[in-house]
Amino acid sequence: VHPNVSQGCQGGCATCSDYNGCLSCKPRLFFVLERIGMKQIGVCLSSCPSGYYGTRYPDINKCAKCKADCETCFTRNFCTKCKSGFYLYSGKCLEKCPDGLEANNHTMECTSIVHCEASEWSPWSPCTKKGKTCGFKRGNEVRVREIVQHPSAKGNPCPATSESRKCVVQRKRCQKEGKGKKNREEKRKKINKDESKETRQESKGRAARRQNREQRENNNKMQPKKRKAPNKEQDLAPVDTAH
Repeated sequence: VHPNVSQGCQGGCATCSDYNGCLSCKPRLFFVLERIGMKQIGVCLSSCPSGYYGTRYPDINKCAKCKADCETCFTRNFCTKCKSGFYLYSGKCLEKCPDGLEANNHTMECTSIVHCEASEWSPWSPCTKKGKTCGFKRGNEVRVREIVQHPSAKGNPCPATSESRKCVVQRKRCQKEGKGKKNREEKRKKINKDESKETRQESKGRAARRQNREQRENNNKMQPKKRKAPNKEQDLAPVDTAH
């Protein structure tokens, strides 16, 4: 062992020196050089820091720097996230997206252009005029549709979601407002009146029957009781034939 190399290192180092830090790492750890001012020291990490990617070799695992426009990368030629001002597309960082794609400022990626999509038209509504369906001959009818896919920034805009056209109907008179309600109220009052009349007649009938029953009872009480007729056979005295 070189006099300047120590094997009693800390922080995952297999070998180290007082001046350069780690010189080699323990198994499965990555070796990376960190700059501190004008000095670079070696450190051993379980994973590579942002802006670096890891490579494994039989004798050592190293962290290498990504390209200048990459914030994170899988390999040197495949970025997974770009630095500000660049858009990610197929592992590369571009200042401008290719034709047929648009820049997504939220994800900072080049994405496909999305055009607006609308549903089928609904059936035409009934012919109306000023919110009414009667009292006119010419009116308007409308139909609507819904947006099922909103467009991206460069996508085709959405079409109109409603349209109207003139319509002709057979003219009919409108029922006066409140007339139907008035008729229903009058019908209800008539039913209540008939029910009240029947109830009164039933009450009068019960009262008359009760009065007749009481009158008969009073008449029976006032009539004198009939005397019992004597038995003629008992009044005839027996004839004494002995004398």
